[in-house]
Amino acid sequence: MAINNEFSLEQSQRDAWNEEIKILHETLVSFQGSIYFEYSIPRMGQRIDVVLLIGPAIFVLEFKIGENEFASYAIDQVWDYALDLKNFHESSHDKYIAPLLIATKAKHAHLAISVTPQNDKLLFPVKCNVGLLGKAIEDVLSFVEGGNIDRTQWENGRYCPTPNIIEAAMALYNGHSVDEISRSDASAINLGQTSDAISDIIRHSREKSQKSICFVTGVPGAGKTLIGLNIATTHIDDSSDLYSVYLSGNGPLVEILREALARDKVRLAKERGSRIKKGKAISEVKTFIQNVHHFRDDCLIDEKSPPIEHVALFDEAQRAWNVEQTSSFMRRKKNKPNFNYSEPEFLISCLDRHPDWAVIVCLVGGGQEINTGEAGIGEWLESLNRSFPKWHIYISSMLTDSEYGAGEVLKTVASLPNVVYKDELHLAVSMRSFRAEHVSLLVKQILDLNIDKAHATLEKVKANYPTVITRD
Repeated sequence: MAINNEFSLEQSQRDAWNEEIKILHETLVSFQGSIYFEYSIPRMGQRIDVVLLIGPAIFVLEFKIGENEFASYAIDQVWDYALDLKNFHESSHDKYIAPLLIATKAKHAHLAISVTPQNDKLLFPVKCNVGLLGKAIEDVLSFVEGGNIDRTQWENGRYCPTPNIIEAAMALYNGHSVDEISRSDASAINLGQTSDAISDIIRHSREKSQKSICFVTGVPGAGKTLIGLNIATTHIDDSSDLYSVYLSGNGPLVEILREALARDKVRLAKERGSRIKKGKAISEVKTFIQNVHHFRDDCLIDEKSPPIEHVALFDEAQRAWNVEQTSSFMRRKKNKPNFNYSEPEFLISCLDRHPDWAVIVCLVGGGQEINTGEAGIGEWLESLNRSFPKWHIYISSMLTDSEYGAGEVLKTVASLPNVVYKDELHLAVSMRSFRAEHVSLLVKQILDLNIDKAHATLEKVKANYPTVITRD
């Protein structure tokens, strides 16, 4: 275990392993199955003390060596491990999972075996001491039913956790695909479809030497930022005409992403026996993850030359400034007294400087214009209608929805010659709310006063999510 351990190893850890092995050697003598020490949860930086496959059940064991009580943090810990396996490990989805917390010095423990209300074969954490560990395993095996788990099939199951945006960015930067780092369940499959649709638009635009803009919509947490980072990291070679840049007005997010990617680049170089200075790593990352305002300001320096990138991805595009806010800023901060463009119109004009082709990807959240002067997605469409009528426009079929506030403006671009609506440009499932996708849909249908559909959705969730509508 010491040789294969990927984490820091101290003497206390070695002592804990010795104690665990001794306990299990005595406890498991009458059972047949498979045992896995320090079971690593891929990409999440966590490990389970012991996983046992015995009969039809998966046992998740968390040892607290020397502890005489069952601390709440320890209960949460073993519960989280069990939830991770149930939700994100393919070959554990339909299996009984029993989380066991063993406080080795606890004098008393009451064994209680019960499943969660979701009826998904996940048991509540079982608290036991060393003397009761064998009894706990026996009680679980008496409670569950089914045939023995196929060890080889279980080991070969894919582990597909939902990483946070920092983990996702690092995985993409290191060559993983968006499909690999997203959930594997069918309800989230359109993440890959949306990436493919955008890539097809980029390739088609280059082949036909045309300029295109596409509007990607999605529920909160559906992966719009992930889509943008995926395209940017896919086309990261600045010597290629497919070179792309991810742009966001969220300054803290940009800084955090840059710092995380730079640190990871330094770490990986060290592991491979080479060295790269952090400053150099940051400078490389800065090329494809930028603050949209810095990109805008750079295009102001030379107002005729196009940017190096042919593809620009604008995250939270609905929060770009209207003409009043942009003009005021340019007058006060940039000494541009006669600047009369909204931010969307100016940003489109920057890419329009390319003599051959260009693509803009607008990642759009609904109802999220929260600061003074934010124009909403309507200003992008009005700018196209007003100043760039020859651009090809690819629109998510859901941009007509009321929360995006673009209904009236969409009518103005309907007469343009190159407007295409695509279902693939909408991300319908939140990656943040695993197992609760229909809940956000229910809330939206209620807000939209879509009573019939809300009733139908309520039928799908009410068993696991009791729902009450109240008035003030």
